[in-house]
Amino acid sequence: MKRGIITAILILICFLLQCTVFRFLAFGGIVPNLLIVLTASFGFMRGEKTGLVIGFVCGILVDIFFASVIGYYALLYMYIGYMNGKFSAIFYPQDIKLPVALILCSDFVYGIICYVILFLLRGRFDFVYYLRHIILPEIVYTIVVTLLLYPLILWINTRLERGELRSGKKFV
Repeated sequence: MKRGIITAILILICFLLQCTVFRFLAFGGIVPNLLIVLTASFGFMRGEKTGLVIGFVCGILVDIFFASVIGYYALLYMYIGYMNGKFSAIFYPQDIKLPVALILCSDFVYGIICYVILFLLRGRFDFVYYLRHIILPEIVYTIVVTLLLYPLILWINTRLERGELRSGKKFV
């Protein structure tokens, strides 16, 4: 119950930061994707199911507030959370290289899929322009923010796990 409430608060905070504060800190109209950071982080920290659920909630928030079709971003974020959950077996909290690499790959895949669905299918074929001016700057900005946000997410997850272990020992 406590984990669910704290996770919902984290999702809401990241969504609000991405939509408000980072809009003012945008570089050339590029905003870091905090919801990808959160979805990917919980995916490889907690597993496929958690990544899937958090991805769905993050995606449905984006769908409700910004998309013209409900479900597109929810499905995309769900896949990202699920695929990052596949790496939970090799996740080590002390190593930041794997999380950064996975978040980089997740944001790249997100950008490519958004290009294909939202632009390519509408006849906009200038992929190199989209890659150079949208995808790569967003990846760089997201990775910079990840270096600041990921330790906080890891610390919160570690504290929650310790609390769950302590409360589990009370009943044994």
